Amino acid sequence: MGNEHTGHRKRLKNRFATSGLDDFEPHNILELLLFYVIPQRDTNPIAHRLINRFGSFSAVLDAKVEDLMEVEGMGRSSAEYLTMFSQVARKYLEDKAEIVSSATGSADIGGLFLTKYVGVTDEQVMLATFDNKNRLINCKTIYKGDIIKSTVPMRKVVEEALATKATRVVLAHNHPGGLPLPSPEDMVTTMNIGDLLYQIDVELVDHIIVGHDDYVSMAASGYKMRRKN
Repeated sequence: MGNEHTGHRKRLKNRFATSGLDDFEPHNILELLLFYVIPQRDTNPIAHRLINRFGSFSAVLDAKVEDLMEVEGMGRSSAEYLTMFSQVARKYLEDKAEIVSSATGSADIGGLFLTKYVGVTDEQVMLATFDNKNRLINCKTIYKGDIIKSTVPMRKVVEEALATKATRVVLAHNHPGGLPLPSPEDMVTTMNIGDLLYQIDVELVDHIIVGHDDYVSMAASGYKMRRKN
């Protein structure tokens, strides 16, 4: 049995080395990944159980450690290992993305935020800050939670703008599992934050909403960033 597993592992690794992952079934990819953290067991049944439990390859990689550990054959190390991949993918895409040097291009800044939300399944508010020459200073998560149901993001936006000495900022939040369409509450929140930033001479350039691997630029869609002229 050991030789059979060894031969199967070698064939699957050779297949990957020769042709990449394009022709792999989702369970084969998981099986291959688990080779490196479960060295002495047949990982094929575990891969099938993971797909059956969570429904898709991406859902497996987005699952929480505790949930993965409930699947037969999965321990903490293998569960933590799998949760790394969506986060590694996000960091990879961020690193590959062209450096955003201007706050005026909604496509560029929208694409930047899109990469930062890869694999993010909870609600997060992010902020990109820019200097007076439109150079990107920083882009980071400033709050985890519903932007509509909390006043915390408003304070955090101001604090981050002041801390980075920004003159322009772009706000972003995600709709996990939903469409990136601005709600009436999103519109009100955007103008409230825009008005608050206006008082400290900082311009809210755009509010990006991310969802379902897509995004909407509120500024490009014609929404107001503040009430005052």
